[in-house]
Amino acid sequence: MLIDDFFLRALIGGIGVALMAGPLGCFIVWKRLAYFGDTLAHAALLGVTLGFLWDINVVLAVFAGSVLLSFSMLALQRTSLPSDTLLGLLSHSTLAIGLVALGFMTWIRVDLMGLLFGDILSIAMMDILVIWGGNLIVLIVLFYIWRGLFVATVSKDIAIAEGMRPEQTNAIFMLLMALVIAVSIKIVGVLLITALLIIPAAAARPFARSPEQMAMIASLIGVMSVIFGLLASFNLDTPSGPSIVVVALIMFCVGFFQTILRSAR
Repeated sequence: MLIDDFFLRALIGGIGVALMAGPLGCFIVWKRLAYFGDTLAHAALLGVTLGFLWDINVVLAVFAGSVLLSFSMLALQRTSLPSDTLLGLLSHSTLAIGLVALGFMTWIRVDLMGLLFGDILSIAMMDILVIWGGNLIVLIVLFYIWRGLFVATVSKDIAIAEGMRPEQTNAIFMLLMALVIAVSIKIVGVLLITALLIIPAAAARPFARSPEQMAMIASLIGVMSVIFGLLASFNLDTPSGPSIVVVALIMFCVGFFQTILRSAR
């Protein structure tokens, strides 16, 4: 019965993350922001470290750190540094600083593997409430800004011509990304959260005929990845976070090879 309880909590929490990661991941794919997502995810470890240091809620610390990094990158993009160089610098330096800082905090016992790769099976009821609360916020806000964000993704000039505010919309998008990363750390960890955002969205592309359809299919693929990944983890005794990502990768490969076969005919 105990096994059933923690497996059910892991399933509910994982599905909550997958549902909001799907549509948000589509915009990451469309905007080609995979490296940006990686940078935010790696910076999350620094947020965790600061949360432990200042004795504040880890989710709030990660969210605040991700938001600060997002707007810092916007400011630094005006310098002479190329964007990819800037992202690489911030991505790996924040991860390294977070790991080094954790090493100095000898008075705290930290599950480093859980932070890096997730520990979905340790999810408590409060974690589920936080995940589904974040899920509702992300999906509701995304619903209201969907058209403006999509038009700004296609063309910033068109968005401005239609009276939209692409800069404001993109800022909201960054806040949503920070929120997803903050509530998802326990699911797949800081090293694999970007995979849960990108792979289901990329896997959905061959099967979708519209942006909205792609977002829904991405969420569905994410949910299926969580279900089958957890089942594989439970039965094969493999790490839960990486198992979820591997299942998502298999689904991407199925769609990719189907596209190749279709174009060859």
